[in-house]
Amino acid sequence: MKQSIYDMKFSKIYPLYIQKAERKGRTKAEVDEIIKWLTGYETEQWDPEATNREFFDNAPALNPNAALIKGTVCGVRVEEIEDPLMQKIRWLDKLIDELAKGKAMEKILR
Repeated sequence: MKQSIYDMKFSKIYPLYIQKAERKGRTKAEVDEIIKWLTGYETEQWDPEATNREFFDNAPALNPNAALIKGTVCGVRVEEIEDPLMQKIRWLDKLIDELAKGKAMEKILR
């Protein structure tokens, strides 16, 4: 049975974000800064056993500017995603994509 992205542990996805950033010359610190900007989490605050659903449901403070995140991830426009949890997951994906593409942090963190 294929595991739902909602039920996947965030700790399994997090290293993939770091690898993607580092392959393009960016840093773990920048990934952590993006996560903090979007969710309010300090890196040591989130539960390593948390699923994506729990990670986003328990986020200390979703950034009010998150709705300004626009563009496509996997061919889907993030601003048009109706499921609130999937939209949060894709917002983070989009921010990490922008980091990996060399975009300046001040532009990523709207």
